[in-house]
Amino acid sequence: MLSKGIIKQLPDAIANQIAAGEVIQRPASVVKELLENAIDAQSTQIQLIVKDAGKTLIQVVDNGKGMSPTDARLCFERHATSKISQVNDLFQLVTMGFRGEALASIAAIAQVTLKTRTAEDELGTMVQIEGSKALKQEVCQTAEGTSLEVKNLFFNVPARRQFLKSDTVELRHIYETFEQIALAHPEINFILFNNDAETYHLKSGNLKQRIIALFGAAYDERLLPIEEETDFLRIDGFVGKPKFAKKSKSEQFFFVNNRYIKSTYLHQAVISAYDTLLNKDNLPFYVINIQIDPTKIDVNIHPTKQEIKFDDERVVYTFINAAIKHALSAFNITPALDFDQELSLQYQEKEPTTPLPTFTQKFDNTPSGGTRSKENDWKEAFKTQTSSSKNFAVVPSSLSQSDTIETDSQEPADQGSLFGNKTALQAMQIHLQYILYPIKSGFILVDQQAAHERILFEKFEARNEKKTFPTQKLLFPITLKMGVNDSLLLQNILPDINALGYELSHFGGTDFVLYGVPTDIAQGNEQQVFEDLVQQFKNNTQDLNLDKRSLIAKVMARHSCIKHGTSLSLEEMTNLIDQLFACKLPYVAPNGSATFIKYSLAEVEKEFKKK
Repeated sequence: MLSKGIIKQLPDAIANQIAAGEVIQRPASVVKELLENAIDAQSTQIQLIVKDAGKTLIQVVDNGKGMSPTDARLCFERHATSKISQVNDLFQLVTMGFRGEALASIAAIAQVTLKTRTAEDELGTMVQIEGSKALKQEVCQTAEGTSLEVKNLFFNVPARRQFLKSDTVELRHIYETFEQIALAHPEINFILFNNDAETYHLKSGNLKQRIIALFGAAYDERLLPIEEETDFLRIDGFVGKPKFAKKSKSEQFFFVNNRYIKSTYLHQAVISAYDTLLNKDNLPFYVINIQIDPTKIDVNIHPTKQEIKFDDERVVYTFINAAIKHALSAFNITPALDFDQELSLQYQEKEPTTPLPTFTQKFDNTPSGGTRSKENDWKEAFKTQTSSSKNFAVVPSSLSQSDTIETDSQEPADQGSLFGNKTALQAMQIHLQYILYPIKSGFILVDQQAAHERILFEKFEARNEKKTFPTQKLLFPITLKMGVNDSLLLQNILPDINALGYELSHFGGTDFVLYGVPTDIAQGNEQQVFEDLVQQFKNNTQDLNLDKRSLIAKVMARHSCIKHGTSLSLEEMTNLIDQLFACKLPYVAPNGSATFIKYSLAEVEKEFKKK
């Protein structure tokens, strides 16, 4: 007797749900597939409508070619596609979609209504599908093109639905997907409605106009065009000037044949081209289009189609790198040599002379943000607190009690100061970055920027606790122009920003007006401060319901603190160290890096005695 088989073919409904797990991870995945279908249909105008961050409704309406009644039903079958017909077509793709999985996957986990009509037909076709089950197909009145409505995503897969993030997070993913597709096709009109409110209205135009429409008018002066063409490929687009680089991972875009891709390898080609022009951890803005023979690439790697394989990736790397270097050199943005290396060790026994320009200050012939150009501003703010015994909360455990006094004479040291006046006279600044400060058992090396970040961060935190927010009114209000996505996020955190001493109002559209700033921080570079703040929230992978004000305080402290490359007087160095050790947590900056390092005389002697 033969044994009974246990392998069974899965029903289409289950197979479609499995496929949906690969193709549709969240509402933004649906948005991507529907927008790409509209583009493949040769649309010149596309509307995206979402409600409740896409959980309740995602609808895409286009004026493309439309579908016949037969195609309208067949498009929901697995592996049904008009994009390819034979194996060789996979290696010369010019369309966004080709797998024939997207609509079948969406229909398996949502309630879908399709209305479509071709130019040749007087009446259109309406198809309703729910959980892969066809409910209705009938003739209807509809405009030329296609309207595809997706309701109640994951209604029949509650386990998947409960893993979705908050509306704020899911909406952000939708906006990012929308931005990627809109950048790839500036020739198409795009409109986005969120909860019945028009959020984006992007008119057709060139790439620069599309970038400004998406990211704000401030980007007009930040862009450098790039263009290179060879027999192998063509590269064009825009890169950002180095001084506007941010700690942001959401403003870098690669497109290959108008398809958005991710590539760590090609990203490194961009970073390498900037060489030493970027500050640590900062990333430049870029939108780079690569046009290449479709037979030289393979996009059939992953269902999301955001990974790509080149026949010769090294050639692409080289051309991207060269194109950006040419753009930077054409606009005289090149690194300067550091001639003051030997002069940056300065004893601070008297008021310092004006230091030579530092390396970072020479880029673009403009000062780097917030250093020497704003020195007088922060110095005035810095003098609001003076060294005194009541400033001290704790003596760090890494410093023993015997370390708090150091004297070279029999005169009593000032017990109100952590190190004593005699020690203060021996302070020195090294490379305009660090402060060397003797203690009885050796010395400490203080990072002036990290230390001041810690001081300012705890000031902001204290204001949150005491609810005291002193504000300095600006003589002339400053208008901030943000991108659409950034504007929405900034509105969301506006009360928390103003709670720290800012006076910022939404003026309308994507514009904000700044009327006041906290009393003890330097003014200047406000546009970049708030752009960086928004990027911090974008980069945060967790829900925005976390401690918003702590995150805002970190960003504000980083932008307002004394920067590396700033010369300090003896009084300023002493004041800085006094305030640092009055902090609750003086050992580390808000980003976790050390504020100071202690070296003992025993350790130094041991190093000198090494054979």
